[in-house]
Amino acid sequence: MEKAVEGTKTKKRRSSILYSKKAAPYIFVSPFIISFLLLSLYPFISAINMSFQSVLPGQTEYIGLSNFERVFNPVFFTALQNTTVYVIWTVIILTIIPMIFAVFLNSRLIRFTNFFRAAIFIPALTSVIVAGTIFRMIFGESDAAFANQVVQLLGFDAVEWRYGAGTAMFLMVALASWRWMGVNVLYYLAALQNVSKDLYEAADIDGANIWQKFRNVTFPAIKPIFIFLSTITTINGFRMFEESFVFFETSSPGNIGLTIVGYIYEEGIQRNDMGFGAAIGIVLLAIIFVVSIVQLYLTGAFKKEDE
Repeated sequence: MEKAVEGTKTKKRRSSILYSKKAAPYIFVSPFIISFLLLSLYPFISAINMSFQSVLPGQTEYIGLSNFERVFNPVFFTALQNTTVYVIWTVIILTIIPMIFAVFLNSRLIRFTNFFRAAIFIPALTSVIVAGTIFRMIFGESDAAFANQVVQLLGFDAVEWRYGAGTAMFLMVALASWRWMGVNVLYYLAALQNVSKDLYEAADIDGANIWQKFRNVTFPAIKPIFIFLSTITTINGFRMFEESFVFFETSSPGNIGLTIVGYIYEEGIQRNDMGFGAAIGIVLLAIIFVVSIVQLYLTGAFKKEDE
């Protein structure tokens, strides 16, 4: 009898905690906090600690700044150059072209808009491995590859797409642009839904042309999305690994497809030099932080709305 009473009290105590207004917020946010601590903060601290170590199987030794002194070598600068070019192209393509598509899809000039929205978004559902395999078939080195047949019809020689610096970069940028174009179009379309039609009617009364309406009405409304997409695309560009891996796997001729994350993979995983790989990762983190701050400053993200 006493055990039953004690059990009832325990259940009431638990239910009172679960339904407590003070405890409820902590309970709801606890999954995020726990996952953040385990999956983000702990690996981050471990990477910083590891960057000062020589990590070999069964042997860990603190070596000061030696790993960072090795980072700035010709291979790293090649990877940094490739990654920077990739970032510039993807930011231009994945922020401007989706904006144009979204404006057209939001206008009354285009019919079957739902079909076009779905068609643009479908590539985002495709695995990068599957998409990369398809791209490798289309842009194969043989004369029978689809891209080379088109090139030869135009009167040019067949191209070895994966073995030229420019064409290899084109393949990586094209694959990323093809996959993420639809997602960015949806972001812009969501922002365009909030633009008041009264503003366009007022612009029509003032005699504004299409460009003036876009510059003074449309773009100010979608500018926060433009800043968000340019920042996210920059960060994702510096983190790019899959697009390079599906085309070149372990290595590329002359490191034409090597990115910074690919360099981390080569040194940390393939060559089992985890300390050096962690040091490259910390340098990459610093680069992304500085570039993002500069980018947000240049796009006016830090300015107040009334300035």
